[in-house]
Amino acid sequence: MDSEFVKQVTKTRMFTNRLAVVAGAGRSGIAAAKLLYALGAVVRIVDENINVTEDILQGLGKHAQLMTGPACPEQFADAEVIVISPGVPVSKIRPMLGEISERKIISELELASWFADETKIAITGTNGKTTTTALITHILEQSGKTVFAGANYGPPLSEYILDKGQCDVLVLEVSSFQLQNCHLFRPDIAILLNISANHLDYHLDMDEYVAAKLKIFARQTPENLAILPASMRDELNPAEFTKAETKWFDGNAIKEQPNLPGVHNRSNIEAAWLALEKFGISRDEFQAGLDTFKGKPHRIENIGSVGGVTFIDDSKGTNLDAVVAALGSFNGPIRLLLGGVFKGGNVAGMIPAMKGKVAEIALFGAGREHFEGPLANDFKISWHDNLEKAVRTLFANSAAGETILLSPGTASFDAYKGYAARGDDFKRIMEDLS
Repeated sequence: MDSEFVKQVTKTRMFTNRLAVVAGAGRSGIAAAKLLYALGAVVRIVDENINVTEDILQGLGKHAQLMTGPACPEQFADAEVIVISPGVPVSKIRPMLGEISERKIISELELASWFADETKIAITGTNGKTTTTALITHILEQSGKTVFAGANYGPPLSEYILDKGQCDVLVLEVSSFQLQNCHLFRPDIAILLNISANHLDYHLDMDEYVAAKLKIFARQTPENLAILPASMRDELNPAEFTKAETKWFDGNAIKEQPNLPGVHNRSNIEAAWLALEKFGISRDEFQAGLDTFKGKPHRIENIGSVGGVTFIDDSKGTNLDAVVAALGSFNGPIRLLLGGVFKGGNVAGMIPAMKGKVAEIALFGAGREHFEGPLANDFKISWHDNLEKAVRTLFANSAAGETILLSPGTASFDAYKGYAARGDDFKRIMEDLS
C-alpha cells in the first residue's frame, strides 16, 4: 500500500474516520477493505460464515472490526458506506440497512473504479465473458500494450489500484452482482454479449437481472462505445439506457475458428473485434492474435479421448443457454451430463437443440427434479448421486466416434468448491477409464 499512486490517492483521505462496512470476506471484500482503510476509513467486515477469523483484519488498523453470523441490523449500524461483495444479494441485507441512501451501497468494482483513469474495456453477459475478456487481453498484449485483466474473474480491481501496475488498458469482466451496485462506473468501451435466465437464485427476477446488466452503459458518454448483441435488437433500445455510440454484432462477420468453435464463439469474437477496432487494433493484428489464442479451461475444452470416445469439459456451462451453445459446437451423437444447483430457466426450451444430437442424458447430484420431468419423454435419461457414476454409465453405453459432454447447466456447489473443481474431477474420471 505504499506505492506513490496510493500515497497520492490517500492524500484525500475521503473516508477519514468514517465507518465503512464490507459485506463478504472473500477476495473482493478483503481488497475493498484494504482500499477503504488506505482512504482513511474505519473498516468493519461482516460475513455469515462464523468460521471467518480475525486474521483477515491484519493490516486494517487497530479499529477494524469483524462481525460474523446471519445478517442483522447491528452489523450495518452507523455505516456511512457499505460495499457489497459479489454473491451477497442486496435484497437479503437491504432490510437491515435502515434509511441509508442507495448511492452509499456500492460494489468493490464501483469503489475501485473511482481511482482508475486508464482506458477501460468492460465485458458483461450471461455467457462468454471470460473467454471474450481473455481474447481481448491476449490481442492487446500481442500488440504491445500492457493490460490488467480482472474484476469478476481474476484479481479484483481494488488490488490493481493498491498495487498500481500502470497498465495501458484495463480489461474488466463484470457481473450483474457487481454492476447492480455501481453508480458512477464508466467504461470507455462496454460489451454486452447476451442475456438469458441466470442467477435467479440471487436476483429477484429477470427484470432486475437485465437492469443490472444494462448498468454497464448507464454512465457512458457519446465519446464511448456500447457493443450490443443483434439477437436483442427487438428488446433493447439503446436510447433508453446509454448516450454512447452503439454497434451491434451477430457473429456473421467471423469465420469458424478451430480454437474457439461454435456460433456463440463467433459472436464473442466479433464483439471483441468491434472493441479492439475502436481501440486502434488493425484487422491483421486482430487475426494474428486470434490465431494464437487458446480457449480458457473448462469452456468447451477437449480434454482427450478413451477408446475413440471424446470427452468435452464445459463445466463453466452453468446455465441452460450455455448448454445449448455447447451442443451447437458439435455433431452428434452426444451423451450429455447435466446436474447441480439449478439457477433458473426453461429446461424444455433446450429440447430443439438437443434432438438429433443427444443420444443419452445422465443427471448427477442436485437438480434432478428440474431436468428429469421436462426431458424424460424425449431422451434416454438416468440419475446418479455423483458425477463419477454418471460418467461411467455414459461411457459404458458409448461407441467410438461419440462424445461425452459435461455441460451441466448448473452451479457446482452441491458437490464442488466451484466449476473448475467439477471440471478437474471430470478429467480425473476420464483418465481413470483409460
